[in-house]
Amino acid sequence: MSDQPTYLDCNATTPMEPQVLERVRFFLEEEFGNEGSRTHSFGARSKQAVQKARDQVAEVVAAKREEVVFTSGATESNNLAILGLEEYGRSNSRMHVIATAIEHKAVLEPIEELEARGFDVTFLPVNVGGWVEPESIEDALRPETLLVSVMQANNETGVRQPLAEISDALKDHDAFFHVDAAQGFGKDIEVLQDQRIDLISVSGHKIYGPKGVGALVTRKRGFRRTPLKPLSFGGGQERGLRPGTLPVALIAGLGEAASLALKHHEKRKSRCEEIRKEAISALSPLSPKVMGDSDRVMEHVLCFAFPGVDSEALMVSLKDLIAISNGSACTSHSYTPSHVLKAMGFDDDQVAEAVRISWCHLTPDVDWKAVRERIKTLM
Repeated sequence: MSDQPTYLDCNATTPMEPQVLERVRFFLEEEFGNEGSRTHSFGARSKQAVQKARDQVAEVVAAKREEVVFTSGATESNNLAILGLEEYGRSNSRMHVIATAIEHKAVLEPIEELEARGFDVTFLPVNVGGWVEPESIEDALRPETLLVSVMQANNETGVRQPLAEISDALKDHDAFFHVDAAQGFGKDIEVLQDQRIDLISVSGHKIYGPKGVGALVTRKRGFRRTPLKPLSFGGGQERGLRPGTLPVALIAGLGEAASLALKHHEKRKSRCEEIRKEAISALSPLSPKVMGDSDRVMEHVLCFAFPGVDSEALMVSLKDLIAISNGSACTSHSYTPSHVLKAMGFDDDQVAEAVRISWCHLTPDVDWKAVRERIKTLM
């Protein structure tokens, strides 16, 4: 609708690709069989669709079909990756976990739960640019370290984390390496194809797919599976790690979204870079304070603050022009100051002024001049 503001909150969720929507609808309306039904063709065709989607997700990260476990989203994948290792850690006296201070709550809270259950946890600081120094990972490693969990890119700042360097630091250590790839899967391809990354969390609705579906890639080491235990029981689906009737339509949509991302990621990235340049060019005369290392930030994200302008007031003023946010959508119902920006060293006033704009290749042209003029009225 023409009277709608331009949607610029793609780190919270993305619009669905038309081809993905078409595939989801097909499996809702026509091929609605249960993937577990083995006695008729409806079930067989649904099973084929799930296996195809498994291949499509696996291909993005250079994994194997059998290494993909479908979940309800990255939050569940993170919980399974982290809490699913608890029994193995206890039985092998490896009860130390490393993560960064800027992880999403879907990683921080399961790790804090492990801590409450007796595990020793090291939360590493980040620099002012918003990324963890790889040397700090190496320095924090112990013989008893079970897990290192570092996100691919931060959801608030868009800053990429140095996964390749962290992988190198772990090459002679047995710690499992988990990456929350909710913001980067299908956008930065090569980094997730690193075979040293054991566990990768994926979200469907961050790559132009449906909500309510995701995946956990559980890469083998040689012939050995990651020793995860399920968090729920009943049914035995997904190798017993995630029981319940598979949502075939959502899974097929995720597979299609993954396939399209692999095919078009460079073209999408170029379009996002164009939008970023337009935004920075239009807003630079207002001298915004940009949060995050510009050399590492993803092309579709801009986190910034205008000194003296409260983020809530800014969002209200712009709400008829653009839809933006001032933090993680997952915690916005009970807004608290960003733990990410605080970890980067920003003070309370700067944090209260920060907003995030995030777009995608499907974003229409933005009237950045109108946005700039509206912001000027608040300064």
